[in-house]
Amino acid sequence: MPENLLFLSHRIPYPPNKGDKIRSFHLLDHLRKQYRVHLGTFVDDGKDWIHAEKMKEICGECCIVPLNPRLSRLTSLKGLASGEALTLPYYRNNTLQAWVDSLIENLSIEKIVVFSSAMAQYVEKHTDALRIMDFVDIDSDKWTQYADSKPWPLNAIYRREGQLLEKYERKIASAFDVSFFVSPQEADHFRTIAPECSSKIHYYSNGVDAEYFSPERAYPNPFREDEKAIVFTGAMDYWPNIEAVTWFSKEIFPLVLKSEPRARFHIVGSNPAREVKHLSALQGVTVTGRVEDVRPYLFHARLAVAPLRIARGIQNKVLEAMAMAKPVVASPQALEGIVENESCICARDEIEFSGHVLRLLGNSGEMSGRSRILESYDWERNLEKIASFLEGKS
Repeated sequence: MPENLLFLSHRIPYPPNKGDKIRSFHLLDHLRKQYRVHLGTFVDDGKDWIHAEKMKEICGECCIVPLNPRLSRLTSLKGLASGEALTLPYYRNNTLQAWVDSLIENLSIEKIVVFSSAMAQYVEKHTDALRIMDFVDIDSDKWTQYADSKPWPLNAIYRREGQLLEKYERKIASAFDVSFFVSPQEADHFRTIAPECSSKIHYYSNGVDAEYFSPERAYPNPFREDEKAIVFTGAMDYWPNIEAVTWFSKEIFPLVLKSEPRARFHIVGSNPAREVKHLSALQGVTVTGRVEDVRPYLFHARLAVAPLRIARGIQNKVLEAMAMAKPVVASPQALEGIVENESCICARDEIEFSGHVLRLLGNSGEMSGRSRILESYDWERNLEKIASFLEGKS
């Protein structure tokens, strides 16, 4: 019988179709090859309930709890009275806590993997177990970035959240046996924030399913034959993505259209916010909403863009485009942990962005970053770092 392991994630790690779920699913899938993985998690999107059975099939015991984002936002305000980060009461749930405590006691669980800092609160008191934290990104820093782009009073609330969540992140990193981040840059940044934890801070890079995101098969063309398509992929109810496509559509794409009237910008992703839907009124901009498969959009596009100005860690959208052998123009924030090369180009402002996009639209030659994907972003090889710590080999 495999050894028991508890895995906690703030969002059901299936299907692996967006940033955090891609990483959490591959981590869970890797762990279950060696352990009997018991899953505690939330469902914050009603459409994801159909995937609960999948988790029960591949895991041992499961506690999958509904999370109503609107109600949880109200609950999170308790943090204003308690002096803690609002993120913690947002994800606090008595049912899940009771399940975690009972499971650890009844199965004598000695190994715990926590995905996302908010879930660490469920095992803070279980100090006898080997506890591994996958922070992924420095969430506190993202809240601070949000504060810089929001008006009062939101900027004050977000800045408070950044400060208090950073304090909690340091506490967890100090208490847990080891903590992981998504890139060496992210790990180094956290070491400067929490030098007392420096020896326990590590990283493992995201990967990409290079077989799934393969350019070696035929895909239907979702574009008109006469257009030169530019794509952005991602969840379109996520503020950094909203801000990115708004900036590109309003400030960068008009510069592209002046020189290349056949250019078209396609925003491809689920749950587009009101601000994103309004962008479809702009010349040459299309908002698709959710699509069954993003691969045809990547395959038939001339290039992908990632103009994120609020970002931490490695962007899966960049890896997926590279795996599909497409050039990418991205902001410095979107290229953290990814080496710039001829097919993955950094642009810092509107002029650089539009210039690189126009050059690539006019370049009919092949520019592929796929070989780098195959070399450096293999999930199995990267996840061995966590497996080694669990087995006491590091």
